[in-house]
Amino acid sequence: MRLSVLGSTLDLDERFVDAPPETVREQVTEYERGERRAFDLPLAFPDGFTGRVMRAMCEIPYGETRTYGDLATALGTAPVAVGGACGRNPLPLVVPCHRVVASDGGLGGYSAADGVACKRRLLDFEGARA
Repeated sequence: MRLSVLGSTLDLDERFVDAPPETVREQVTEYERGERRAFDLPLAFPDGFTGRVMRAMCEIPYGETRTYGDLATALGTAPVAVGGACGRNPLPLVVPCHRVVASDGGLGGYSAADGVACKRRLLDFEGARA
C-alpha cells in the first residue's frame, strides 16, 4: 500500500496489517494533521529478530528518539543488528523506525521513501531532537 505523508511516499506491506486500507489511510491522515500520535492498527509482526525490534520501536513515544544502541542493549544484541532490522521494517511510520537514531547525534539511515530527508521531516514534525 502506498501512502503519502509530509511530502514523501511510503510503501507499507499490507500483509503485516490486519485492517482495511481505508482505516490505515485514515490514521495516517490523522497523524499528518497532528490529530494522532500513535497508530492503533492490529499488526502482525514477523517472527524472529526483526519482529522483536519492531515491537521495541512501537514503544518509542511520539516526539522522542532512541539510539540503535539503546534498542540493542534492551534486546541483548549489537547496534548494527538493530539497524539492519530497522531497514527491513515493512511498516515505516506505523512502526516508527524514524525514531531510531545514531548515538553520535546523527540520524543514521532510513530505507523508506526518500531516505534520511524523510526521516528528518518526520522527526521535525514530531518535535523530536536528533
